[in-house]
Parts: sequence; structure tokens; C-alpha cells
Amino acid sequence: MSNSSKDSSDPNMLVSVNPAYQLKEVEFSLRKVGCKAIVCPTQFRTQKYCDMLTQICPEIESSTPGDIRSARLPDLRSVITLGNRQPGMFHLEDVMQAGSSQYMQQLQDLQKKLSCDDPINIQFTSGTTGAPKGATLSHHSIINNAQFVGNRLGYNWRPHIRVCLPVPLYHCFGSVGGGLCMALHGVSLVFPSAGYDGKANLAAMESERCTVIYGTPTMYVDMVNHPDLAKHDLSSVETGIMAGAPCPPELVKKVIYVMGIKEITIGYGTTENSPVTFFSSPTDNLERKCETTGYIIDHLEAKIVNPTTGEVVPLGMTGEIMIRGHCVMKGYWGDKDKTEECITKDRFYKTGDIGSMDAYSYLKIEGRIKDLIIRGGENIYPAEIEQFLHTHSKVKEAQVVGVEDSRLGEEICACIKLVDGEVCTAEEIKAYCKGQMAYFKIPHYIIFMTSYPITTTGKIQKNKLRVVAEKQLGLKDK
Repeated sequence: MSNSSKDSSDPNMLVSVNPAYQLKEVEFSLRKVGCKAIVCPTQFRTQKYCDMLTQICPEIESSTPGDIRSARLPDLRSVITLGNRQPGMFHLEDVMQAGSSQYMQQLQDLQKKLSCDDPINIQFTSGTTGAPKGATLSHHSIINNAQFVGNRLGYNWRPHIRVCLPVPLYHCFGSVGGGLCMALHGVSLVFPSAGYDGKANLAAMESERCTVIYGTPTMYVDMVNHPDLAKHDLSSVETGIMAGAPCPPELVKKVIYVMGIKEITIGYGTTENSPVTFFSSPTDNLERKCETTGYIIDHLEAKIVNPTTGEVVPLGMTGEIMIRGHCVMKGYWGDKDKTEECITKDRFYKTGDIGSMDAYSYLKIEGRIKDLIIRGGENIYPAEIEQFLHTHSKVKEAQVVGVEDSRLGEEICACIKLVDGEVCTAEEIKAYCKGQMAYFKIPHYIIFMTSYPITTTGKIQKNKLRVVAEKQLGLKDK
């Protein structure tokens, strides 16, 4: 999807939208950025994108392509579809055939106006207030990130690099680490399947003789535990990246010893930081790969501070991780207050994560200040789900926590207090959520409670609630 300012001569920006978003999430995101043009398939799997757009903007069907006028999306003018032709929408073939030297001249004129500090990409990340926030990234931030990630992996000297890329392109991991590395370093990308498929990853690595594999920890869990793993020849795979969620040491060891990827690397970052800020070297020893997330990316600054005082703590001590440099986003699109909450006046980004650094800048993550749940690499904030659950007539109060899961890292658990006298089932709650939020946000576990652990001031203690939930679900020893 692309978005531009009111002035059509200004550069456009790519707005990456999660294809699992449901109607409300899509409308919010498009309105937030003032989206002028949308590029999408007619449908993918169960998601019917053109139908969703006509539900939001019924005016599309009676519009002339390129001149949509919608009450709910007032900035939208064009929809370009890759599937069947639809009323009021361009087909990709129409756009390709319309190309001429006139437009090439426009592009060349536009290049002269571009600055490296201009925004080029808006990546949505869920917010603690429940609404997605648009992290606005510049040319400077994403180009440098791809350059230095590629350099550390050896893309500047390894011959015939072929990257197996099962991670989604609507996240920075795939778009920057994959797409931009292809453009900057000339590496080949192999897309194993249209949608995620663990077995397809193994097949693609073997058939295409891939030398690099990207994945979240969940993806590596699937590959390591696949019953056909031993049947696939992965001898061509030299290195890879595991990132997007905490990487369990035992999983790292299995990737090295079972899959044979001895030069696997570990990365840490956030969407707001374009995304990688710490990254290990392919030649790091086993201890560093298992116990740390690598060392600081070139030309970035990092500091560990006391979350209360903001003072830098001694080496090896824990505190909040803060980042400054080329990677830091310009801000959250159209949200000055949220931007000022997480970027200091001297341009340090407050990650909200707790960790420690050694003298060589290797980072060890200890936990999170935020209530963020990371489910299979997807960042999920409980507030968004809690607010929706509160719209159910039988729900008196809802608290959402992440509980341990061996495959996904964390699963979503909703701890619900019912209205007095009401009776409800877990299936009823899940059915209520279906179609109203992305599938990965729907709670996997539903627990009905009569009270929550609280502080003396009445604040809910989510760390204790998580322990209670895991015990009740039998995920931890009582």
C-alpha cells in the first residue's frame, strides 16, 4: 500500500499492512495515514481484500478507477488489484500498460527532490492504548540497517548468496533484512511458499541450494521438529538469522547441531528501530549465541539506564535498553504524544526492554517493561484485546497476559471476570473475537476468574497474574 501527502508531487511512502487484519483494523490503519492508493490481491486464503474494501467504501463500485471518493476513507483515490478485475479498481496490467517516457521523467524529477531523511515506509505496530501505531522510517534508517546487517552476515564477501525468506514482507525483518538486502547487496531471495509452511522451507533450502535462512524462533521450532528434517539435504546452508522474539538457548543449539547451521546468528531490535540494533556475528562462540542477542550494529549508540532515574548503570547491570542513531524512526505517524513518550529530546529511543551489556556491547535481554506479548514473532499488546473483550455483554473485566508456549514462545491468555449471574464459555468468547481482530490476537486460552492479584493501590499485577494463569493451565509446576 502507498500513502502520500496532499501534494501529489511529493514522494509516496510504502505503508505495510498485515494481511491478517480484519475490517476495523484495516480501516483504522488506512485512515490514520491518509492512504491514497492501495495495491492488493483480490483475496488470499480466507481473506477477501476487495470485498473488505467495498464494505469500508461502498462508493468504490460506482467510481471511475483512479477517482474514488469515499466518506470513510476521504484520501483514497486508487485501488490496484492483482487478481480478477473489480468495479472501480485498476488491474495491475492497466498500470503496467500506462507506463510511458512521461512518467519516467516525473520519476527523475522526483529523485532530485528526495532527501535521505524523508520518510519512505510506515510500519504498523500495536500500541499500548489498543490502536496500532505507524512507525515512520526514513530512507536513511532502513538503507543503513540493511547495509550493516548484510555486512555482518558477510554479504559483502560471500559468493552466490541465496536467502530462503519465509518471514513476512509486511514486517521489517522481511522487507529490510530481505528485500533491501537484495537491492543493496545483490543477494538472491527464495520465497518458499505463498503463506508460511515449515515443510516448504526445508524443501526450498534443498532444491534451491540456499546458503542463508531467515526465521523467527517459532519457524525454527517447526523446522527442527519436522518429521522429514533428516530427509532433506541442508548442507548448502551456511548461516541464517533467528530474530523477532526471544531465542531459547536450547533451540539455538538444535539449529546448530541438528540442522547443521553452524554460523546461525541472533538478532534483536524493534520496528521503531528499522529494525535491528544488536546482532551476533556468524563466528561468535556458542555461549554468546545462546546467552546474548549479539553486539551493537555499526554506527549506533546504546545505553542501559535505570528506568526510574534515567541514569546510566554500570556495565553488566540491568536496566532499560535505549538506542540512538541512524536506525531510530522519525516518530509515530500523526501521534506526537506517543512519539515524545518513547523518543527523548536527545533522540534516544526507549525500548521498554530490560537488559544488560558487557564491555564488548553484547546484549543480554532480561525481560520487558512493557506488557508486550510476542507470539511466534508477532508483537501483540494486551490493551488492544482487553478493550475489545470489554465490549462483550457478559464480560465485567478482562486482563490479557502472555503464557509460556514451547512452539510460539508465548500464547495469549485472557483472564475474564463475568458480570454477576452470567454464564459464558471459552468457545463463546473466541467466536466473539473471530472476524473482529487478526487471528493471531484471538486468545488461545480463556480463564474465568473472580479476582486478580492487585497492589495496595489497586493496580493489577500482571506478572503475578501470568504465574496464576500458567499454574491453572498446567503450564508450570504448582
